[in-house]
Amino acid sequence: MNDYLIKALGYNGQVRAYAVTSTNSVGEAQQRHGTWPTASAALGRTMTAGVMLGAMLKGDDKLTIKIEGGGPIGAILVDSNAKGEVRGYVTNPQTHFDLNQHGKLDVRRAVGTDGMLTIVKDLGLRDFFTGQIPIVSGEIGEDFTYYLVTSEQVPSSVGVGVLVNPDNSILAAGGFIIQLLPGTEDATITQIEERLKTIPPISKLIQKGLTPEEILEELLGKGNVQILEKMPIQFQCQCSRERISNALVSLGTQEIQEIIDDEGSAEAQCHFCNEKYQFSREELEELKKDAK
Repeated sequence: MNDYLIKALGYNGQVRAYAVTSTNSVGEAQQRHGTWPTASAALGRTMTAGVMLGAMLKGDDKLTIKIEGGGPIGAILVDSNAKGEVRGYVTNPQTHFDLNQHGKLDVRRAVGTDGMLTIVKDLGLRDFFTGQIPIVSGEIGEDFTYYLVTSEQVPSSVGVGVLVNPDNSILAAGGFIIQLLPGTEDATITQIEERLKTIPPISKLIQKGLTPEEILEELLGKGNVQILEKMPIQFQCQCSRERISNALVSLGTQEIQEIIDDEGSAEAQCHFCNEKYQFSREELEELKKDAK
């Protein structure tokens, strides 16, 4: 099944909800970066939350998420946009630990809890919008919940999960965001809270084959979900040979000449997708002319 995201309303417009299956997108990130299970879970959870936050944007708007918790995984970076495109990487992809006391991948230990979650939104304006909160959990989902409540003042619940196969490939990934809109009735809040206490982990629901629509019905109850939009999502990097060429040109003639003298050629690698771009001596000479 291809990855996709659902935007919906619940309880006659009192609640805004998103649900997504991201198994293939997280799987591509795992393959490109060779992440080990705990790192896969941390990156996959962040990508899943990121693609849902991206779906809240419009047009060409985009955002960047950075999680630095002081743990051995290092920084997690994820880009997403309003078109359902997401990409991401971790500083130390070969990070893995034994399961925690709950029998789950120990994401908290990998991420750490001494640092910040930062989200920068490019809304096409002169200045970017930046929101930042201290990491409260390291489990990712709780941290995004805290971000939405404190930085954006929207009462929310975020659930993200990743299951990893014995061969390190991704078995299941997905998530949900539920947000209370102004004027939500107390009875509605109580019903949602009770459902959140009893619902299985999101990754287990996806593993069972539940669609995003069915996940929202589990969360909000049958008959309480009004689907607004269904959109495909995918791992999509924005890098290209042209962009790398422009970056090299921006170095200036002197630095390009130093590369020619020292190396004779150049290789650039994209952090987000691991794609490599080779530039011969002749190509560097042409780029040096452009730099003038």
